[in-house]
Amino acid sequence: MKALRVEQLSDDLSGVALVDLPDPERQAGEVLVRVHAASLNYPDLLMTQGKYQFKPEVPFTLGLELAGEVLEADPASELKAGDRVMGGAKTGGMAGLAVLPAKHLRPIPPGLDYAQAAAMGAAYSTAYTALVEIGRLQAGQWVLVHGASGGVGLAACDLAKALGAHVIAASHREDKLARIAEACDPHALIVNQGRFREQVSAITDGHLCDIVFDPVGGDVFDESTRCVTFGGQLQVIGFVSGRIPEIAVNIPLIKGFSVVGIRAGEYARRFPERGRAISASIDALVSERRLKPTIDRRLPLSCWREAFEAMQRGEIVGKLVLEP
Repeated sequence: MKALRVEQLSDDLSGVALVDLPDPERQAGEVLVRVHAASLNYPDLLMTQGKYQFKPEVPFTLGLELAGEVLEADPASELKAGDRVMGGAKTGGMAGLAVLPAKHLRPIPPGLDYAQAAAMGAAYSTAYTALVEIGRLQAGQWVLVHGASGGVGLAACDLAKALGAHVIAASHREDKLARIAEACDPHALIVNQGRFREQVSAITDGHLCDIVFDPVGGDVFDESTRCVTFGGQLQVIGFVSGRIPEIAVNIPLIKGFSVVGIRAGEYARRFPERGRAISASIDALVSERRLKPTIDRRLPLSCWREAFEAMQRGEIVGKLVLEP
């Protein structure tokens, strides 16, 4: 089978190659899946450089999440050959075949094709864990979503709107605002460079935001501390900007807000019943046609370099999907 492998760590993708590997063999409790789609995530790019917190032993096959067709499963498993499934693990998705524990897979909800299903997993589970599970989002609240052109950011916009919140979508690139508006139709759009607190205040009529969803960090986080209403949450999702910010604790004390770290995958591992409930809630919203992932482009696995370089250049709005 073909697989996208990191043969050595590199900053310029020179250590990544599409190679031929023997077909994997399924062990007890595992499921063999023919991969139809694998979505590209920012951690995939970081793992090629050895800069992600999870550092698999080299060589390894890239791909956190996938969608495909079950070829083999345990006879007692709820999954059967021919089932359409979505899910993933920390590696292994960007290949013709993948072997995963059955607990890492679930049926694809009606209405999604393989590419859409591959694009749903990590982005929407992060958004749901942050906004609903941790943030207790209510209809009518104001949510500021940074990095709104990315897969996770657009998922947060999509979910917040579906649940009746008022969404301010923010990006550092003005040339992406029209595409964000087309994808998720937020209540307002801003460029989150410099001092944007006054814009947020004007949009919300002085209320500011009940939740600030921040996968960017750096200067965006610093200014976001001025955008959270009393009793609100500033949610730390990641640090795409490259700078991990710091905060003096008297700021949340005086302003009366919380700073909360979100690790959706770890949350589901520590609280598996809640993880299953989150997945079920997302699937129900999909089945009701209230959620729909945005796919920037679909490419064959052989065009992997084009995909990774597009992510490096910040061109993507939504998710990029590779199809083996």
